[in-house]
Amino acid sequence: MQIINKIKESTNSDENHVIFSFEYFTPKYPRGSTPDARKKISDDFIAKVARMAAHGASFCDITWRPTSADATVDLAGRMQTELGVDTMMHLTCLGMTLESINKAIDGARSRGVSNILALRGDPPVGVLADSTEAVEVKGVPVCGLDLVEHIRLRHADFFGLAVAGYPEAHPSKILEGSDVATKEGYEEDLVYLKKKVDAGADFIVTQLFYDMSFFFDFVDDCRRIGIQCPIVPGILPIVSYRSFQTMTKTCRTKVPTEIRETVERLKSDEVALAAYGVELATEMCAEILRRGIRELHFYTMNREEPTLAVLRRLGLVKGDNGTIPRLLVVKEEQEEKKSVANGATNLIPA
Repeated sequence: MQIINKIKESTNSDENHVIFSFEYFTPKYPRGSTPDARKKISDDFIAKVARMAAHGASFCDITWRPTSADATVDLAGRMQTELGVDTMMHLTCLGMTLESINKAIDGARSRGVSNILALRGDPPVGVLADSTEAVEVKGVPVCGLDLVEHIRLRHADFFGLAVAGYPEAHPSKILEGSDVATKEGYEEDLVYLKKKVDAGADFIVTQLFYDMSFFFDFVDDCRRIGIQCPIVPGILPIVSYRSFQTMTKTCRTKVPTEIRETVERLKSDEVALAAYGVELATEMCAEILRRGIRELHFYTMNREEPTLAVLRRLGLVKGDNGTIPRLLVVKEEQEEKKSVANGATNLIPA
């Protein structure tokens, strides 16, 4: 089922109904790993998604890993068919050939996946997106807008399409030495976002944020320029000092002073920091819901308990009071360190 239809059904059926969703990154398969080892990694991943989706996720999505393209498509297919959860596969296009882009899209369709998050993605290592080395080839998508147009041209309305939105503007619009985009850069980013929606995107998923005013202003500004599609906030609970530093630096996220100071104060106590992360994310989600937005999208970093703890505190899933067992915190902390080391940093590039 196309995710946009789920969002519309939810909106039309009950104004108080909330839908939530989970994002995962494609696991990394060590170079030279045996088929059995790769299968175990894949099976463990699917098992984790199954456990979380069983709590009532409206959809789940999986990030695109160009170096494991076939594995990403296969996992997306397994999520859709084996687990029965509506799955959205990320797809990036920068640095990819037209053949590889089409192979990914066709592969998703053949596996029953009918939702794609269309992204530019990051350039090859050592190449700037705007450099002469990032050469545009006629007919090959090189940005999110191109990819939306390409998918609609080849597949019409088969796929539900989402695109990325940036409450603080795309990181490229934030000048060095500044923590906010220029007004001109922010407005340019909004105009580009509208082009993606006009080209056929059904809804928007935002990059992470911690300053709530940026998100609410972004929604208002989107409506001001004529973007009327659903805007789904992306929520990243703080789970460790390492990932917090990495993500906010990579995404150029402005962090309110109070939050930054609290994170610094708790950085040596991973359990206390994780508990604060749950508390903060819960407060953010509650305020979003109070403002009438009924969708929540969680960047899980492939970790179960932080997101589920937030949902329990919000009363959206059944369970305990939302505290995180110490053993789970320690275990998942090790998984999180591996994920950052393996390059799972940019949540929704361009």
